[in-house]
Amino acid sequence: MDFTLVVLAAGMGSRYGGLKQLDPMGPNQATVLDYSVYDALRSGFNKVVFVIREDFAEAFKTSVGSKFEDRMEVAYAYQGLADLPVCYSIPYGREKPWGTAHAVRAARDWVDSPFAVINADDFYGAEAYARMVHYFEESTSEPELRSALVAYPLELTLSQHGSVNRGLCTVSDDQLESVQEYEGITKDAQGVLWGQNPSGKNVSLKADALVSMNFWGFTPTFFMSLEAAFESFLETHSMMPQAECYLPTVVDTLIREEQTKCAVLKSRSQWVGVTYPDDKPIVQARISELVRSGVYPEVL
Repeated sequence: MDFTLVVLAAGMGSRYGGLKQLDPMGPNQATVLDYSVYDALRSGFNKVVFVIREDFAEAFKTSVGSKFEDRMEVAYAYQGLADLPVCYSIPYGREKPWGTAHAVRAARDWVDSPFAVINADDFYGAEAYARMVHYFEESTSEPELRSALVAYPLELTLSQHGSVNRGLCTVSDDQLESVQEYEGITKDAQGVLWGQNPSGKNVSLKADALVSMNFWGFTPTFFMSLEAAFESFLETHSMMPQAECYLPTVVDTLIREEQTKCAVLKSRSQWVGVTYPDDKPIVQARISELVRSGVYPEVL
């Protein structure tokens, strides 16, 4: 069975202050993204589609894509403001693309196998990729539109240097019921986690609450449902200059409408990511530890 990795790499790190997708984090100038693709490759993925912006395409291809061209199929999809369904045009005042669902949609012409979607700047751990492949290998008799989410305990996804936003999952019998965005999650002096729920109320949170770090899995049929969802979004939000169509929102809608079930694949791996500049040494230390222990080679 073929497996495709779709990497969302079109964004700039607004809080980080630059193209963190290309920032070295490991030995020999390896980026977090290099480790992600390496983990996917050794788990059974044989194709990667990088969703990027055209204005930094050449730098990205040279720095990242070229490293894997001799080991797997590599393709590039461009997330552009004008990439819209037929009969839609860019509304006045719109300056940026339309969010993560729009980014995944950009890969539609390059994907014809079960695929995973990840963020370019998150370190998920090898277990996540292996679990996703196993899910698709074991679910071939299930409906054509299949979905999965790798979820992490909240306590393993925090930053020491500022608050974070996380999608908290409601799960029943290992199936996702909903994902709701909680903002400003921090730990107080007593070690209690707090965050703002979707209504803006500050509430305490459990350390073992499962959260989405945007590691999703789908079958190619998903693109048909995504197109319909994106068109529906444009009907109601296209004139809002800052509105974005989020991938979790699309999945939530499909679950509510009983178009799909979404399996939750729990991971106990330590997620690390660079939200703030001061997070970088922590990511580097984690990767160095994994290299020393033999999980990763010195040269990917």
